[in-house]
Amino acid sequence: MTRILTLVAGLAVLLVGCSGERSGKDFQSSWTNSPDRRWAGPEYWANRVQDWQVKDGRLECTAELPVRTVHLLTRRLSGGLDRFDMSVRLGPIGSAATDSAGGGAGFLVGAGADLDYRAAALIHNSYGEGAGIYAGINSGGALFIRDFEIEDGWIAVSESSLQTMGTIILSLHAEPEGDGYALELKATPAAETGQPVTLRLGLAGASRLAGSIALVCDARRGATRRFWFDTWRMSGEALEAHESRGFGPLIGSQHTLSRGTLKLTAQLMPVGDADAKSVELQVSDGSSWTTIASAPVMTPGYTATFMLEGWDDSRDVPYRLAYELSSTDGTARPYHTGGTVRRDPVDDQEIVVAAFTGNHNTAHPGVDRGYFPWDYGVWFPHADIVAHVSAHQPHFLFFSGDQVYQGASPTAADFSNPYQDYLYKWYLWYWAFGELTANIPSVSIPDDHDVYHGNIWGAGGVATPPGISGAAAQDAGGYKLPPEFVNMVQRTQASHLPDPYDPTPVGQGIEVYYTDIVYGGVSFAVIEDRKFKSAPAPLLPAGEIWNGWPQNPDFDAKTDADAPGAVLLGDRQLAFLEDWAADWSDGAWMKVVLSQTIFANVATLPDSATSGSVIPSLQILGPADYAENEKLVSDMDSNGWPQTGRNDALRTMRKGFAVHLAGDQHLGSTIQYGVGDWGDAGFALCVPSIANFWPRRWYPPVPGGHRSASAPRYAGEYEDGFANKMTVFAVSNPVRSGVEPGALHDRAPGYGIARFDRQQRTISLEAWPRWADPLAGDGPYPGWPVSFAQTDNYGHDAVAYLPRLEVSGLADPVVQVVSEATGEVVYTLRISGASFTPTVFAGGSYTIRVGEPDSDDMRAFTGIRSTSTPQETLAIDFGGN
Repeated sequence: MTRILTLVAGLAVLLVGCSGERSGKDFQSSWTNSPDRRWAGPEYWANRVQDWQVKDGRLECTAELPVRTVHLLTRRLSGGLDRFDMSVRLGPIGSAATDSAGGGAGFLVGAGADLDYRAAALIHNSYGEGAGIYAGINSGGALFIRDFEIEDGWIAVSESSLQTMGTIILSLHAEPEGDGYALELKATPAAETGQPVTLRLGLAGASRLAGSIALVCDARRGATRRFWFDTWRMSGEALEAHESRGFGPLIGSQHTLSRGTLKLTAQLMPVGDADAKSVELQVSDGSSWTTIASAPVMTPGYTATFMLEGWDDSRDVPYRLAYELSSTDGTARPYHTGGTVRRDPVDDQEIVVAAFTGNHNTAHPGVDRGYFPWDYGVWFPHADIVAHVSAHQPHFLFFSGDQVYQGASPTAADFSNPYQDYLYKWYLWYWAFGELTANIPSVSIPDDHDVYHGNIWGAGGVATPPGISGAAAQDAGGYKLPPEFVNMVQRTQASHLPDPYDPTPVGQGIEVYYTDIVYGGVSFAVIEDRKFKSAPAPLLPAGEIWNGWPQNPDFDAKTDADAPGAVLLGDRQLAFLEDWAADWSDGAWMKVVLSQTIFANVATLPDSATSGSVIPSLQILGPADYAENEKLVSDMDSNGWPQTGRNDALRTMRKGFAVHLAGDQHLGSTIQYGVGDWGDAGFALCVPSIANFWPRRWYPPVPGGHRSASAPRYAGEYEDGFANKMTVFAVSNPVRSGVEPGALHDRAPGYGIARFDRQQRTISLEAWPRWADPLAGDGPYPGWPVSFAQTDNYGHDAVAYLPRLEVSGLADPVVQVVSEATGEVVYTLRISGASFTPTVFAGGSYTIRVGEPDSDDMRAFTGIRSTSTPQETLAIDFGGN
């Protein structure tokens, strides 16, 4: 619908003041009673965190940038024709003289009426559908009204101006008139020196002012004038009260529960030095709350981490976090947020894991677009994907990385203040997914964009070389930003994980978090596949590497890229995986590796492409189409490189029959790894991106080997661009879906679901479209689910046999096979039932260990020779007979 603004000259308006009884919908700010803070307060969302502060009892804009906004979350204007009044005291920071450099301050109303209130609260610094009406005063003292739906949408400017720009009272009154409003905008000098200035306007359209309300500080067009605000008041029938929408000081939490230990991290807004220094953890007995622990607030990052050993994991425990905000009058107000720590589901038949990657929020027309020019629409706050994931009733959540995108998600990266810029974007992740993480154990691990890289090869934690930037710095290896920043990011995302396997920091004092979790009998290994990884450019000069892509046409990544000494996980993490694969204590019956990205390069590009930079411009095809003349690529940002490090990791993972869950690639896929042959290692699910702006694709030029007649053309056995063996089962290529908005859904966004069956020891992997509603009977992307047996994760063909084991007196024992020639563990597995025939992959002498590690009752049978045919049964009685 076209919205019309009409200027009515000399319109007479009946003024209705703010006097009389205050209703429950009336509002008044309280910054005058607030200590200094970087944060505006629980009622507000500031764009951006670093652009505003409370100082000396007033709200100040700290940024010399266009249209900074602070949205009021707890009030909104309705779509009916009702009166409202609003006023605020404001003034320039610095000189009170008027100037003509542009910019100004005032109110934004009618913003994002059709959006979720959280999305509407992001609107600032642009124009477009639903961006609202900006009514204010410029730095020359003149009043104006602008339509933010239109570029340069100046509607009216007052003929007269204030003589000075000292403290003023800016008020906006709206009175119903016909099918619209009569507006009066007025600026009155607070010192009562000088005449007020008034601008009157007729506004057609009953819903034109409906939506979010914000204060604006605008330093556009070269202006350096910033403003302060206090005593923001509003009243009237048009107001809606939404007290529950306040956000902060506690905005959410993440937790893990493993081996009877609860680890929980609370996330706070940037509280002030005068505020409380700790957060309390409280639990409920059904009638009252009891504080059981206190944890200090860590800065930068504003987190508080609790670790409680001996947690009763046999029952659901309601919890809440408690924190007090101070006031300058000596009082303090308590705030709470919480959820439930659910029991450890050790007896559930099926354990369900929901997995995510790539939390791109994109840009509303009213939001800074940063360096991405495409107008995708509003994807934040991802309420659809949260609802659809909840329908699966997951036991466990995994966020594999890129929870934050440094650019255009929603604003361009601010490298002048990356700490607060990161928090601004990290808070949006909590705003979207906090209702899930409050009640479901979760793992979130940072990837390259979380630490403000496009790609990253951590090289053991070194700093990138000085004097270079961009892709050149990344290609050289290491971290571009200081270690304090990297540690802050890791603390906000991963400090709720169990303590690391080996806490020794890497280079520059950057901390590590690789660890394991046992929940519901599923044993998770959390690894860091970026931090230790070598950078390719210094090791492969002949490849002329740019941003991880070889540019030399004579360089063959299949034969030339596996540089001696190149590291993927590194010795420390391989040692961890070796121990983890052999450890089936605490009732573990399934092994899952969680990491940022998969260990193969499932991607193709047109033959002429030399890097992935062409991906956003590639045509998205129809469901029945297939891209011809494509090639398999060699992107060293994938963990297909380095090949030796990749194979070492897979050899270790398959010793525990582990499946792999990861993300990063922006292309949902399920493959099975091969090391020496296709299918001799584990399966992997690369989950689709939550919202995808980099739609990779898989259109191999020839069908894969051993592809069934009913399988898609892209399926089967392949060697990727690094000659790594992989069997492709399912891929969610971008496709014209017919689901609106196409800019979102045609790029195949979504999430992953992994199901683990305790009794059958089977695994089902699924990639789900974002739009699909499980409760409505919708299903995953075509080709899924992909289901297989746990033992298929070590699909190596048997060369020889060991005796068939028949175990009595012990349910579901652990079986371990050790080569006596090398002393190496071949594999370890908790079997289902009492019978198992171990096979081996080389003839020789073996030790078989059988028993229950939780009771320290493992029996060893040594000197067992393998045979080429099945052997007699070995009976093992744990009943004491």
